[in-house]
Amino acid sequence: MSIAVVTACLAGGASIGFLGGVLGIGGGLIAIPALALLLGMSQQEAQGTALIMVLPTIMVAVRKYHQQARFDLRVAAAGAAGAVAFTWVGARLALGIPSSTLRQSFAGFLFCVGLFYLYQTWRRGRPAPVRATPQPAAPEFTPARAAALGVVAGTLGGFFGVGGAILAVPIITTVFRLPQTTAQALALSMVIPGSTIALITYAWAGQADWTVGVPLALGSLALVPIGVRLAYRLPERGLRAAFAIMLFATVALLIYES
Repeated sequence: MSIAVVTACLAGGASIGFLGGVLGIGGGLIAIPALALLLGMSQQEAQGTALIMVLPTIMVAVRKYHQQARFDLRVAAAGAAGAVAFTWVGARLALGIPSSTLRQSFAGFLFCVGLFYLYQTWRRGRPAPVRATPQPAAPEFTPARAAALGVVAGTLGGFFGVGGAILAVPIITTVFRLPQTTAQALALSMVIPGSTIALITYAWAGQADWTVGVPLALGSLALVPIGVRLAYRLPERGLRAAFAIMLFATVALLIYES
């Protein structure tokens, strides 16, 4: 690989790491369509290569989130345990279908999640209605519930490369009413073991380019901490809106590639 390509990967990884730190997505959401569009990778190879960057980036992001505001490690561990068992299943399914079908499925999934985020952002911005009776308390996000969510997140994470955290965040904020930053931290911590299994599965099948993934990872790690610090300074509604915009931008790229 030429020095120019390595430099471009380092710079691109830094930008992706910054956005990943802010939005709590590990950067894979941005990297996958970029790799397919700029380097002509199949959807499977783009997902496998993105995982090389995503895994160390997620680890650093979770550590920084935990330093900013402590979250329940028991819940995170239970979610990770649930994800581990099903990530391999999702990855094997992804490796067995045509690249165009996987790309279209990924676009459809992100579009649906993006619509939900827009609705959530709009609803949170409305004036609170006057209630005659107090609103019921949100259910507790227990380890058992985290494990069940981890099963879904692990399957999607193996199938799409990054789908697990993207789906888990709105569920945690809506059902359990936890803050956006806490939800991002918990969702990312859940997918660490599963992302490791997914990377091994894609790499074993020859669907991961290490010469591209490693420079992306090195660049990403440089700016992840800055992105996480910024996430804690942004207003809650603005952070949700930014997440939705990023999802729709990714959908547009995936449709263009198709």
